[in-house]
Amino acid sequence: MQQNIPGITALENHYKLLGVKPGASASEIKKAFRKKAKQIHPDIAGADQSEAMRKLIKAYEALSDFDRRFEYDKTFAANAEKSNFNYRVWLREQGDPRSIAKLIFYELLRLEEDTAIQIWRENGGLDFRFQNFMERADWMDCQYILAEELDKRGFSLEAFKLITTLLAEERRRPYFNLFTPEIYKYLKLMTMKRLKPQIDPETWIDCMEALIGIGFSVHDENAFKESMAKTLKKIRAQK
Repeated sequence: MQQNIPGITALENHYKLLGVKPGASASEIKKAFRKKAKQIHPDIAGADQSEAMRKLIKAYEALSDFDRRFEYDKTFAANAEKSNFNYRVWLREQGDPRSIAKLIFYELLRLEEDTAIQIWRENGGLDFRFQNFMERADWMDCQYILAEELDKRGFSLEAFKLITTLLAEERRRPYFNLFTPEIYKYLKLMTMKRLKPQIDPETWIDCMEALIGIGFSVHDENAFKESMAKTLKKIRAQK
């Protein structure tokens, strides 16, 4: 869940309070917190350090949790011209899948779609499971935006696989809700108009099978089955 994030001055103070750079690792942040806490803890430095200790704890809590730090750092990134911190570089340098997932979503939301697709491909493409590294709402939004951009660039099969996965999850537990019919409409149009010319008959049959059982109407499913039968008949006739 997105946290309420202070402005850039407060963000800079969080790092300064701990004495670490914006790109500091989790272990560096923890080490810095323990060192500072020993110095200013009221039981050691006196009661007048209670406020300083409270601020230190607040800073540590904001920076030690991955998701809270991600949201917190976005404010910093939005004001990048006021600092030398590069949020994109920082996410890349982390190297872990969660950071990569956040980076792909970050690029998509900032209309750097080609960069997002490149990062996605470099990290396994369809084998990269957003649901393993992001909160449910984020991975579903990210995956749908990515699918749209792939389809626009002629990679409709990859888009198809991403969206069918989404719709299966949507049927299990709704998230898109009122927008869901539009996704079904989009998938059906993409499949018939753009995907079909891109793939061979065997793959087409696989795609028709994938559309069955994910929430399409009985009429649509019957049409998919009919298309499968016709395609299979053509394949057999050519042998």
